[in-house]
Amino acid sequence: MKKKFSHASRYILLTVLLLIYIFPFFLVFINSFKSKRDVIKNPLVIIGSEGFQPGNYILAMKRMNFGNVFINSLVITIVSVVLIVLFSSMTAYLFARCKWKINKILFSLMILSMVIPFQVLMIPIVSVYGSVLHALNSRITLICLHVGFGVSMGTFMFNGAIVSSIPAELEEAAKIDGASKLKTYSSIILPLLKPTVVTLVIIDSLAIWNDYLLPSLVLVKKELYTIPIAAQSFHGDFSSDYGLMMAGMVLSIIPILLLYFVLQKHIIEGVVAGAVKG
Repeated sequence: MKKKFSHASRYILLTVLLLIYIFPFFLVFINSFKSKRDVIKNPLVIIGSEGFQPGNYILAMKRMNFGNVFINSLVITIVSVVLIVLFSSMTAYLFARCKWKINKILFSLMILSMVIPFQVLMIPIVSVYGSVLHALNSRITLICLHVGFGVSMGTFMFNGAIVSSIPAELEEAAKIDGASKLKTYSSIILPLLKPTVVTLVIIDSLAIWNDYLLPSLVLVKKELYTIPIAAQSFHGDFSSDYGLMMAGMVLSIIPILLLYFVLQKHIIEGVVAGAVKG
């Protein structure tokens, strides 16, 4: 009886925490179908006094130029995440297997770079890439910056996974069979890092897709805007159209939710595998 009560109390607590967590998302969703007046006056009511407003999504897509900004965000996110995974996994493999002193120094510097706040680098980035290199207003520049900021954490995660879960004997066996370092990495190391790859893809995709500050510094032309920057069009100097803003937020959330649903199986497998190894 005591055990059943303990399980029931845990489920109740987790359910309450879940409701608290998803409540802001629920508010965003219901307010995306309301007029500006209803959002301000009755934000907690499911349907406002002016009725259901599905046209908010159509108008929001037009105001944001959603097709263009969606493609921009998609290209920047996919290319950045793929490069981060490749570069960081290769770097981590080198650091984990080659015990050179320079590797220890470089790995320590990469870990230390994760502590530096981005706000400290804002002015130097604009000065160097704008005044010196004249490289602003470019997707390539933004992708390179995302990769530069993301490789350190990726290397840290992959290094830990390689050292703790991939025995060196596998690579020795591949070497005996005549496999090169690149073949060993692509055929043995990277497939075994699948749980870490999926975790890093989720983390970096979420961060890059929702990033506002860095793209706002690099991209000035409207045709290069990403979704978070385009969502600013609903903010005015004296008022904001909250209904359209909420609709734009829902549109920006959907791709990340789809990505999570596609990869959640692999995330759960990675967590379970880590628990079994522990």
